[in-house]
Amino acid sequence: MWVFVFFDLPVTTQKERKTATSFRYKLLKDGFSMLQFSVYLRHCASKESADVHVKRVKSFIPDMGHVSILFITDKQYGDILNFCGKKDKILKGTPKQLELF
Repeated sequence: MWVFVFFDLPVTTQKERKTATSFRYKLLKDGFSMLQFSVYLRHCASKESADVHVKRVKSFIPDMGHVSILFITDKQYGDILNFCGKKDKILKGTPKQLELF
C-alpha cells in the first residue's frame, strides 16, 4: 500500500515558510519521499502500518493550508507513468516488495 500526502501551505511570511519547511522535514523523517514539491509518498506493508503513519502526519499538520492524504494499492501504483520533460523516467528508490510468511 502507498500513502500519498498532497499539500498546499502558505509561504508568504517568514513564519509560514518555517512552518511549511518543518512539515516537509517531518514527512521526510517519517520515511516519506518527495515525488513533487508538494507531493510526498511512502510505502507501507499493510493498512495498519499506513494508519500509523497517517495518524503521525495528522499530528503535525500546520494550522493553515490544505493537506490531503490518499491511499493506493501496489497494483495501482505499478501503473504510474512518470515523465521528465517528454521522456519516461523510472523513479529511484522504489522498494521491492517483501513477503515474510
